[in-house]
Amino acid sequence: MEHATDYVETVLGKKDANQLGRTLTHEHLSMSFTEFYVQPPSHLKQFFNDKIELQTVGILKQYPYSSFYNLIYNDRYTEDAVLEDVKLYKKFGGGTIVKNSNYGLKRNILFMKKVSKATGINIIAGTGYYVSATQTNENLSKEEMYDVILKEMTIGCEESPDVKAGFIGEIGSTWPITAFEKRVIQATAEVQQQLKCPVSFHPGRDSAAPSEIMRIYQEAGGDAKKAILSHLDRTILDLEELLEFADNAKCYCQFDLFGTECSFYQLNPSIDMISDAQRIERVKYFRDNKKLDRVLLSHDIHTKHKLEKQHWLGDIQKESLHLITRLP
Repeated sequence: MEHATDYVETVLGKKDANQLGRTLTHEHLSMSFTEFYVQPPSHLKQFFNDKIELQTVGILKQYPYSSFYNLIYNDRYTEDAVLEDVKLYKKFGGGTIVKNSNYGLKRNILFMKKVSKATGINIIAGTGYYVSATQTNENLSKEEMYDVILKEMTIGCEESPDVKAGFIGEIGSTWPITAFEKRVIQATAEVQQQLKCPVSFHPGRDSAAPSEIMRIYQEAGGDAKKAILSHLDRTILDLEELLEFADNAKCYCQFDLFGTECSFYQLNPSIDMISDAQRIERVKYFRDNKKLDRVLLSHDIHTKHKLEKQHWLGDIQKESLHLITRLP
């Protein structure tokens, strides 16, 4: 008899869990983040338009959420660039991508299948609901959300019935947690208790948020050892507090903003975003405290400017690069 732990549901079907290879546990291949647009400083508005250019990309790294174009992560250019990035991931030893888009983030399962077929990378689709601000119906009951999540995990996804979700996530909440978001966490816990499946949470931008999520989740019956708390590298910055959370919560602790090298964090200006070097120090801290098995790593790429394929490279720059490569 096949056990639930023997395989993982990918967008192309069941996959032996021991054959997943190196895995990025929190990424996005297609989504929209326009609900989180932030007005740029008035003296910089001239630099934000409907494209990314060489002379503006530096400013965009500082203010990535002040460009609507940058936040549209599901157009044709994005899909072309994402496909190239996943090919590079495969080339350098990647095996699997856990795709953290669900209701509210405009997931695209057909595109996930296309990328998986073209690259050989296993892609695992998520289900559930993101934060209240992205929802079209905040009046959904806990029971209604439970039914959708359970169906997508066991029968098939709404827009692609031949594909089952492989985990629940990313389940989004803000701070303070809204009534809708609390119901989502509770529905998630009830499905998790039934299926024993993994769950990934997106916490609000406050150091108290991860613990509150875990409290609601566990009180509703969820297994902490099957849960992932994402974005801890922008949420719990104090090392001792981070370790205390890990000890109390018993969940996986995810540092998933690798590649974000800008201390100014537009979505929470009250903190300084840590660097990749500091993220590595946190991983070492977990290792030194014998908790390395609880650490997960990823990039959470969800804006155009982080993609490898740079579309601002015009013909003149291309010609210059061509001439450079011919130099002795």
